[in-house]
Amino acid sequence: MSTSEKTIQTGYDYAKELYAAYGVDIDRAMEKAAQLPVSMHCWQADDVVGCEGAGAGATDGIATTGNYPGRARNADEIRRDADLAMSMIPGAKKFNLHASYAELNGRKIDRDAYTIAEFQNWVDWAKEKNVGLDFNPTYFGHPMVNNGFTLSSADDKTREFWIEHGKRCREIGAEFGRQLGKTCVINYWMPDGYKDTPADTAAPRARMIDSLDKIFAEKIDEKLVLEGVESKLFALGLESYTVGSHELMMGYALTRGKMVTLDAGHFHPTEVISAKISACLQFMDHILLHVSRGVRWDSDHVITLDDELQNIMGEIVRNGYEKNVCVALDYFDASINRLAAWVIGERNAQKAILKAYLEPTALLRKAENEGDYTSRLALQEEVKSLPFSAVWDAYCAKQNVPVGDEWLKIVKQYEKDVMSKR
Repeated sequence: MSTSEKTIQTGYDYAKELYAAYGVDIDRAMEKAAQLPVSMHCWQADDVVGCEGAGAGATDGIATTGNYPGRARNADEIRRDADLAMSMIPGAKKFNLHASYAELNGRKIDRDAYTIAEFQNWVDWAKEKNVGLDFNPTYFGHPMVNNGFTLSSADDKTREFWIEHGKRCREIGAEFGRQLGKTCVINYWMPDGYKDTPADTAAPRARMIDSLDKIFAEKIDEKLVLEGVESKLFALGLESYTVGSHELMMGYALTRGKMVTLDAGHFHPTEVISAKISACLQFMDHILLHVSRGVRWDSDHVITLDDELQNIMGEIVRNGYEKNVCVALDYFDASINRLAAWVIGERNAQKAILKAYLEPTALLRKAENEGDYTSRLALQEEVKSLPFSAVWDAYCAKQNVPVGDEWLKIVKQYEKDVMSKR
C-alpha cells in the first residue's frame, strides 16, 4: 500500500512529539541508525551452492530447504539480485562472501590456491556500490572434508589442505580491506564432529587448535582484517560431538586475541546470544554476531522482528558497542522468494537498530540506579506502544528506499520479469 508524503510527514510530526516527551530525539536516532552496518550474506541468493562449478552446495552439516523457483545460478545473477535488494534496504550495509563464491571461469583451481584474482569481480562490484566485503573460508561442500573433519582431521594431508585454505582466505580478506578501504571481517566455522558418541573428544580439539594457530601464525593488520572463530552446538550428521564447541572457540578467542562469533542458532534452544554480548565484551575488544532465527534447531529461518532480534540490537546500542560488535545476517530459505527473504531479514535488522536508538535508555537507567524498578518496568512497557512505524516510514523515505510494503511489488515484478526465466 502506497504511503503519501503528507501522511509520512504527519506521522513523523506526531511521533517526534511523543518520543520527545521521553527525552528521545528521533532525528538523532535516525542519523545514528544509518551508521551501524549490517553485513548482507551472499548465500541467501543461491541456497549456498556457490560459484565454483562443482555444485556441491550446502553439505557437511548444512541443509537448505525448499525449491522456490528463481535461484541465482552464478555470480552475475547474485550481484544483480543484491543490487535490487540493497536499493530497498535502508542504513549502512556490507556484503558477506564465502570462499565457495570464487569465480573460476572454468579454471581448475582448488581452495588451497585461491587468490584475490578469483574474487576481483566481487571487489569491483563492491567498490561501485561503496560497500565493504566480509569473508568466510568454506570448510564444507568439498571432497577434502574427510569423514566430517577438516582442521581437526587425523589425516595430515586433509589438515594441511584446510590450513592452507585458511591462510589464502586471510590474504584475500586483507586485499578486500586494502582495495575497499573498509575492514574485512573474516569468520572461521568448521563443521568437524561425529554423528555418534566418540571415544576421544580431546585429540580432535587439540588438532583444531594447532591448525588454527598455523593459520593465524602471521600477524595481520586489524585495520584491514578482523577475525572470528565460530562455535556450534551440533550439525546435521554431527549430532553427538562438535569439535568447535562454544567453550573451545571462546577459549581460543580469548587466548589468541580473536573475536568469538556468536550465531543465534548455535546454542541450546533456551540460550540467546543477546545475553552473551556484554559478558564477552568484558574480555575482548570485538565480537561477531551471526543473526539468524533458529526454530527448534539451527534452521536458519529468515529473521523476524521478534524479541530476540530487538534484544540483540538493544544490547549493542544501549551499551555503546557499535564499534565493538560486527553484525552479519546468516540464514538461507529456499521456500519463499529468495530476494524477498533477503529484504525482509535486512529490513527487520534495520528496524531493530532504529528501535534500539529510540529507546529512552537514560530514563530507564535513572530509574534502575535509583532502585525504582516499578518505574523501570512501566517505562519499558509504555515505549512499546510509541508510534515506531511512523518513524520507520520517515526513515525509509529519508533513505530513499520503499516505504511500507511498496518493496514487495518491486520484488514480485522482478520475479515475473527476471527470476521466473532462470
